[in-house]
Amino acid sequence: MTENVHAHEILKFGSMAELWWDKQGEFWTLHAINPLRLNYIQQFTDMAGKRVVDVGCGGGILTEALAQAGANALGIDLSGDLVDVAELHALETETETVHYQKISVETLADEQPESFDVVTCMEMLEHVPDAGSIVAACAKLVKPDGMVFFSTLNRKPKAFLLAIVAAEYVLRMLPKGTHQYKTFIKPSELCQTARAAGLELQGMIGIEYNPLTKHFSVSKNIDVNYIAAFKRSV
Repeated sequence: MTENVHAHEILKFGSMAELWWDKQGEFWTLHAINPLRLNYIQQFTDMAGKRVVDVGCGGGILTEALAQAGANALGIDLSGDLVDVAELHALETETETVHYQKISVETLADEQPESFDVVTCMEMLEHVPDAGSIVAACAKLVKPDGMVFFSTLNRKPKAFLLAIVAAEYVLRMLPKGTHQYKTFIKPSELCQTARAAGLELQGMIGIEYNPLTKHFSVSKNIDVNYIAAFKRSV
């Protein structure tokens, strides 16, 4: 494959496409953290009437929420199976302002540069061969003064213990093999790559999980999961 993608990752997640919208199933964590992500995004920009693209949208959990918050949302993914599931769910919920396309972010950026008010790319950077290429394409897609949001995992021992050992093998919160520690990205690395692409950091939060209450919450601690908000330079 010539796209910036690991073929095995597409097959892995695509094979579980029918489970994407089961809120008690394999991807319940995505459903649990979705309101936190949406709320953080809305702290920086009102979704009403905004043109938004969700990069690596999977089955459309965040994409659909962005549309329901008032955006004209486009979700893109290279898994045709996931795009199909996302489209079907949008029909079921009658969410008319959401659309999906099987296309890479780099190709879309070439076709529609500076076309979106907001770009989101959640839990994708750690799953591709060249994360820098994704960041650069997201920066190219957004309008000057527009917002770009990334979420990923910090490459720290604590993240290995909690996001892989605990989440995948002990608590079984995620399918085994979901993450590879070497692909995790330190916030300093993400910020450096973003700056080189013309993006300025506006804020950063962590997301923590309490195994006793089984609830996620936002935090100042970015040792494991974190979301970074950037603005495109004029």
